[in-house]
Amino acid sequence: MHKVVSQEKWIAASKAFLKKEKEFTAARDALSAARRELPWVKVTKTYKFDTEEGPKTLADLFGENSQLIVYHFMYGPSARAGCPGCSFLSDHVDGAMPHLVHHDVSFAAVSRGKLAEFLPYKKRMGWTFPWVSSNGSDFNRDFQVSFTQADIKAGRDMYNFTKGGKTAPGEAHGISVFFKDDEGDIYHTYSSYQRGGDIFIGAYNWLDITPKGRNEETDMDWMKRHDEYE
Repeated sequence: MHKVVSQEKWIAASKAFLKKEKEFTAARDALSAARRELPWVKVTKTYKFDTEEGPKTLADLFGENSQLIVYHFMYGPSARAGCPGCSFLSDHVDGAMPHLVHHDVSFAAVSRGKLAEFLPYKKRMGWTFPWVSSNGSDFNRDFQVSFTQADIKAGRDMYNFTKGGKTAPGEAHGISVFFKDDEGDIYHTYSSYQRGGDIFIGAYNWLDITPKGRNEETDMDWMKRHDEYE
């Protein structure tokens, strides 16, 4: 049984908790400001992608905007379906797209699988956001979302995805952000991996305010692709 109190005591407890929520909001704003102050690194490679509109470079993915968010979607060559967790996050993208593109931000999901391999899955999920293939390029490897056993032995798994055998050599998920200046130079400004994607999953934020919360023992252990729920 959960603790049950009078309305007066509930208001007092809620006010005390509100103070903690405001402290958290202020801390999150400070963290976001610090993120924007991170140093950048210039992208010197010309990455090429297969898209539904034909071959494109990383610069092309910006469209008319100066900022680009890339979601590294786990869909390796010969995969039969998209990663359930990546699919969960991707369910939250299309609703944000009109707001992003009108705020100087473009978005693209990038996978190492071939375009023809994952476009049927995109259609199945009903998504409309751009999803492109990096197959044949170093893009996934350079941005720490594809690994070989040799990469791990050489210490190129710098975010320790494979530490302790938790993730096998292969694909990982993540988010990378890029900026393109007026001269066309591109800079890598930020990347986040593993649970860094939680903040983009609106369903989690709804669940976090309910009595049972996420109700999971391990990350996403209850979650299915949206067309697989009974």
